[in-house]
Amino acid sequence: MIPARFAPILFGFLLSGMMSFLVSGLSTFRALGIGSHFAQAWMGNWAVSWLTAFPVVLIVAPSPAALSRGW
Repeated sequence: MIPARFAPILFGFLLSGMMSFLVSGLSTFRALGIGSHFAQAWMGNWAVSWLTAFPVVLIVAPSPAALSRGW
């Protein structure tokens, strides 16, 4: 197990990885279709997407969490 203080970081890491994987795959498919270079393009796009999404999730996630606790 990891220490509880690292749970939000691990959550953000996993969430951003999964979401960016799905969204970049859909975007790549819509842009290129299924072809010989689809998987290579998708993985390249996913890498850039994840590098962007992870810090954004860490910065933005506390706001919706606070809003949801207030309702």
